[in-house]
Amino acid sequence: MTGQPEPAAATITPYPDGPLVVRGDFAVTTPDGRRIDVRRRTIALCRCGKSAITPFCDGTHKALGFRTDSDPGPETAGEAN
Repeated sequence: MTGQPEPAAATITPYPDGPLVVRGDFAVTTPDGRRIDVRRRTIALCRCGKSAITPFCDGTHKALGFRTDSDPGPETAGEAN
């Protein structure tokens, strides 16, 4: 060991007023556990709830004027609502 933390298998980046962008090695599943084939190492997940291709983002948030409350900072990231 080098004393350095291992890199995350995947990263999730919330974009202001937009999607969650997921990069890396990950799996997307339905609520009942079935795997959704994504075929990419980077995807955008819908946060506005109006995408025609859920769970993926199709850009509908722009037309709707979707706004996020705020960007999660280190003090709020991972907290349950």
